[in-house]
Amino acid sequence: MTRSTIVELAKAAGVSPTTVSHAFSGRRYVDPETKARIVALADKMGYRANPRARRLRTGGAGIIALASSMPFAVAAGPARLGFLMEIAAAAAVTALSRHLALCLVPPLEPDSNLDALEVDGAIIVEPMVEDRLLEFFSARGVPVVSIGRAPGREDIPSVDIQSTATARLMLEHLGANSRRVGLITGEQRRNSYIETEAAYAAFAAERGYSPVALRVDESGGESEAAAAAERLLRNNPDIDALCVPVDAFARGVLDAARLLDRPVPQGLRLATRYDGMRAKLATPQLTAVNLHLDQVAEAAIDLLIAAMEGKEPQPHAIAPPQLVVRESSAA
Repeated sequence: MTRSTIVELAKAAGVSPTTVSHAFSGRRYVDPETKARIVALADKMGYRANPRARRLRTGGAGIIALASSMPFAVAAGPARLGFLMEIAAAAAVTALSRHLALCLVPPLEPDSNLDALEVDGAIIVEPMVEDRLLEFFSARGVPVVSIGRAPGREDIPSVDIQSTATARLMLEHLGANSRRVGLITGEQRRNSYIETEAAYAAFAAERGYSPVALRVDESGGESEAAAAAERLLRNNPDIDALCVPVDAFARGVLDAARLLDRPVPQGLRLATRYDGMRAKLATPQLTAVNLHLDQVAEAAIDLLIAAMEGKEPQPHAIAPPQLVVRESSAA
């Protein structure tokens, strides 16, 4: 069966070929009833928008990148199904519905060559201060947005992942049945760490005790976190709960607790931020937070498209973070 052309579809719909193009690309407003009629006719006539032709008209590759400077030790997880991959899965579906292909940039080594990345736009997940990936794309004039604010880069559009609210959820839950709560975050300066540390300092002050917080180098992963948690707990035996936003670090804390004969949750209550496979497969299972990453990913794609087209982004309502209470923080 021969597919109908855009001219034939436009004639059948009583509109111009340009209107048909805009109905499928979303680049210009088309009346909803007109768009619905065009789509219904396209399905009936066997018309399919030609992405290759669209790329020739716009001069773009039709590809966007999703990347994170977090090392593999924390960005991935069991079967590589970690924080980055969950965002990627949701973002790929949304990108395809917007006629774009998503290129996932894997966690990079310091000497990785980025020159092969030819994309129309990029989403950086939780960039850190002077983030290499963010600077790479920005220097080449590629539109960039971030998931989580980029520290020191107010010019970069971002999707707020509500780190302060997430930290307060974990801290207040742990604090309800604990004498003293400690904190372990990442050494690299990402906005989620910065906001969490500020929330923890306020939380400790409200309860009248000095904060006990450590930062762990992300590249060390679980083993580095286990060693840091062991030192923290030996030096502060009154700590009976730990807020550990990085799920890889939280798994390391479980190892330290076993070594110190501080069973979780009887001797140490524990909560982490990301409700992924690490939290669900841990023994005991970890209390975590539903960050609604599907909504975050969709918002990031639309924010990037707006940046690529020089338009004002439309606001996206992302549901508040929800605590998922499991055995690791039982009273």
